[in-house]
Amino acid sequence: MQFRQQALAKQQSPEDLDVPAQLARPQGRLVLLVTAAVVAASGFWAVTGTVASTVSAPGILFHAEGSYSLQSPVAGQVVAVYANAGDTLAAGVPLLAVRTGTSQKVQTIRTVSAGRITTLAAPLGSVVETGSELAAVERVTSPDEPLVAVLYASATNAASMPVGAEVDLNVQSVPVQQYGLLRGKVLSVGGGPESHQQIAGFLGSDQLAQAFSAQGQPVAVVVQLERSGSRSGYAWSTTQGPPYQLQSSELVSAAVHLPGQHPIDWILP
Repeated sequence: MQFRQQALAKQQSPEDLDVPAQLARPQGRLVLLVTAAVVAASGFWAVTGTVASTVSAPGILFHAEGSYSLQSPVAGQVVAVYANAGDTLAAGVPLLAVRTGTSQKVQTIRTVSAGRITTLAAPLGSVVETGSELAAVERVTSPDEPLVAVLYASATNAASMPVGAEVDLNVQSVPVQQYGLLRGKVLSVGGGPESHQQIAGFLGSDQLAQAFSAQGQPVAVVVQLERSGSRSGYAWSTTQGPPYQLQSSELVSAAVHLPGQHPIDWILP
């Protein structure tokens, strides 16, 4: 009761009305100024600054024209093989000879167009059916024809990859710690997802098509490799890169560098 009376008396007394109120201590003003400066700097960075990001995708080194599957027009036994896997042949060159089971006639199977034999599926003595795959042929006219990297990205990731974006490629057969990453730029982005059959037709391999389409139908992204005077013929993140030529059908993992974004774009629609 005594404290209540003192409080009422203090409220009714006008003796302190001319004393200015202290709104904040000097330390509080300093904290306020620092906070305001940080907020202002953050806002300025959000509008003018950029944040770089990358998206990843698996892929393969290949030639731009893809490949085709050479199928047997007859049923019979392979009695002659005129080429080996890795050979580059012109169009119309004999590849195999098949002796039919009924007439014993020998039919020569020729290449449809120029290319490199990537897979020879019918060795000497094997029995084939009509429509059986005899070989997978990569469409090239010269062993020195430059390679590209074909990436198989999800539709969401592919949509964010602009043509001309820089790409770093980790080639599976090349030690990255020693020789670094292969350099390239996005050349084209497919217009839509590709089916298992489309991928198999381009790569000439059902096994590769199954691996690249395991997570759904991907979009094909073609990466042009940067050329240089190195032993491999291509540019690397190191000075020289590996001291040997790259081969097609080598698997890669890619990091595609996306254009920098202003942080404010993540907030505003």
